[in-house]
Amino acid sequence: MEAKATLRYARISPRKVGVVCDLIRGKSVAQATAILMTTPKAASELLLKLLKSAAANAENNHQMDPEKLYVSSTFATPGPIIKRIRPRAQGRAFRINKRTSHITVAVAEKEAK
Repeated sequence: MEAKATLRYARISPRKVGVVCDLIRGKSVAQATAILMTTPKAASELLLKLLKSAAANAENNHQMDPEKLYVSSTFATPGPIIKRIRPRAQGRAFRINKRTSHITVAVAEKEAK
């Protein structure tokens, strides 16, 4: 059983979020929280909030033990691109792509061995 939390239309590139996702994938929730609190990336704030939400979903909706939770999967997929125009020399215009992300964090319980 997995508990998920999703953030849609986040105004950050999925490439930037993916770097931070790789840091916490497979870690326990406590360890992942500690990593995100000390990581100086913009995506770490978003992922920390999502991780807390996923852990709360697991505890309240699925009656999972919060001590046994780990990050089973986390990923960022591209959302819609907001397109803007930048004026350039001699009347030209360059396009600026402002990328968005859909971020998902899933937590599950560790199996007893």
